[in-house]
Order: sequence, then structure tokens, then C-alpha cells
Amino acid sequence: MAIDHIINNQPTMSSLKTQKQGYQTSLVFDALVLQHESNIPQRFIWPDNEKPGSQKSKELEVPVLDLGDFLSKHSSSVKEALSLIDEACKNHGFFMVVNHGVEANLISDAQRYIDLFFELPLSEKQRAQRKVGESCGYASSFTRRFSSKLPWKETLSFQFSAEENSSNIVKDYFKNTMGEDFVRIGKVYQDYCNAMSKLSLGILELLGMSLGVQQGHFKEFFKDNNSIMRLNYYPPCQKPGLTLGTGPHCDPTSLTILHQDKVSGLEVFVDNEWRSIAPNSNAFVVNIGDTFMALSNGRYKSCLHRAVVNNKCPRTSLAFFLCPKNDKVVSPPDELVDENNPRIYPDFTWSTLLEFTQKHYRADMNTLQAFSNWVQQKPSVT
Repeated sequence: MAIDHIINNQPTMSSLKTQKQGYQTSLVFDALVLQHESNIPQRFIWPDNEKPGSQKSKELEVPVLDLGDFLSKHSSSVKEALSLIDEACKNHGFFMVVNHGVEANLISDAQRYIDLFFELPLSEKQRAQRKVGESCGYASSFTRRFSSKLPWKETLSFQFSAEENSSNIVKDYFKNTMGEDFVRIGKVYQDYCNAMSKLSLGILELLGMSLGVQQGHFKEFFKDNNSIMRLNYYPPCQKPGLTLGTGPHCDPTSLTILHQDKVSGLEVFVDNEWRSIAPNSNAFVVNIGDTFMALSNGRYKSCLHRAVVNNKCPRTSLAFFLCPKNDKVVSPPDELVDENNPRIYPDFTWSTLLEFTQKHYRADMNTLQAFSNWVQQKPSVT
């Protein structure tokens, strides 16, 4: 493929570049060279109370949901699956799924193309440059958005839609943004997103049953989802104890379905300490996000997590963020609201929460509460 030719003919690049935008100079995170630097720029050094430090986190024994057992419809398997999900989501909002039905070859291709994209010269990746205020595109760290606590990573995010008239949205994105040489990559990620959307709807059916909601409620709510797919690339860092690949946060989206490569880095906050999640190529990591926490009226918890980096090798992951259609009103079903469980969060649309996180607030562990306060203070339009 032509993309391989581009990778093998990279120009020499400076380790930390600046680009002039009007009268302002913006830092650019060039991972291909910066990974070799021992002098970490100050903007990437996190405060002492948030640095991962040198001590390795204990590994978490992860709840594992066998979708094959659940799909067998045996009453004991269903009961066990629902109990596992309920406990995990009330405690920390995190579990794994195996026997998920996604083809191994598709996962392998999707992981391989992460490396192919991020090994491109910076100038090639910048053809998909993410614009300020937007949620999709290529980002070399978040140097254009934030001035401190910058994450040690690069990302490529793009939209997915389950609506019938958007069946080629991912493939078209790669073709229109990066050119004809990327059509094959676009096809792989289109197929991967389709598989993630289908898997999400199956998991939502389980979540609804666990919450005691009318069967099919959440599946119907998300069937025409407008979701986000993100490719994450965490380069090595010569002083990994000073920085983070991703800072502590809860995803503002509904569900996150993550596939990790073979390198550890994901950590979840459980029982007041950070616990590492061992990679499992046969499993997907699933966590609850703020939007589903609101849909469950707070019964299921948004998962607080972060990513650490290392000084030996890069780490990659595939993250599918399930989101409702932009204009769908996020409101808990009647079964989850009563005298003992009054409404916790105001109604909102996903597009409003997305705007809040891109233009007004840096996502952290308090995003949903900060957003709720913001929504309630906004003047109503009459």
C-alpha cells in the first residue's frame, strides 16, 4: 500500500515544534522524536498529587462477563451475568466481556492500522488535524486546548453513525481527509465500528435487565447512535513517573468499549487506590460513562480511570464511545424514579454535554455534576 511507502520515507523532525497561528505560538507534540527526550517539557509534568510515581499499581481482579453463556439463555447463566453486571456497575462501573462475537481478524487489523497511522510523519497526520472546539480529528496531545497537565499521547477520533443513511461515514472520513491511499483503513474501521455498535446494543440489553427496566428500552434508545471512535497511541516516555498518558477522568459518553494491545497502562480507581488492568486480547474492557450514569438515575457509576506510560515501548488502544443520537433527550426511564429515588440529574441532549466538554470544561471525575450545574444555570429559551 502507498501508506507503507509514506511511513518508510519519513523526514527528520525536531522533537518539540512550534507553529505560528496568527500572533500565537502553539506547541506541537511530535511523538516520533519526543519519546527519546529525557528533558520532559514542563507542560507535560503533572502535579505531585496526580503523578503516577515509580511504584507499580496492583492488578485488579476484573469481573468477566461471558456473553456466550448469556446468549445460551440458560436461566442460571442469565442470573449470574446480571448479578455480575449489577455489582460491577454499582461499585466502579467497569467489567470485561469475552465470547463477544467480534471476529479476531477484524480486531487484529484495527490494532495494526493504529501503528500504521501514528508512524506516519507529523505532516501527514496533520491532514486530519482536530480543530479547536471539535471532538474529532488528529490531536498531538492536547497542546491546542490546554496549557498544563498535557497527556502524553496522540489520538485520532472520528464519528460513527448507526443511521441507515450513514453506512459509509467512517470510510468516507478517511478517504476525504487522508486521501485514496486510506480507503482500506477506512473500510476496516467502518466494519469495526459496526461491530462495536452491535456489541454495545447487546450489552445495553443486559444493563437494562439488570436495572429492572422494560426489555429493549436502552437498545431502542441507542439503535440510531451517533458515536465516536478513537485510536490512542501512547509513545514511550523517558521519565514516565512525571506524566500521564491520560489524566484521571470519567468518560462523558454512555459506554466505552476498549480493546488494548499487549502493553499495560490502563488503571481504574477502586477502593481509594489505582489498580492496573492486565491486557487480554480476547476480551473487551467495558466501562460506564456519565451519560449512562444519568440514564440510570445514578444507580450505575461512571468509571474513574487513567492511563500511565512506560519508558520501553509504545501502547495502543481502540476506544469506541457509545453516544445517543445528538438530539435524543437523556432522561431515566420511569422504573428508575420514585419517592425513594428522586431525579438526580436534569434532562439534557448528548450534543449539549459534548459542547460542554469541548468548549467549557476539561473532562475529569466531576464532569457530570459540573455539567448539571451549568445546564440548570443556563437561561431557558422561550
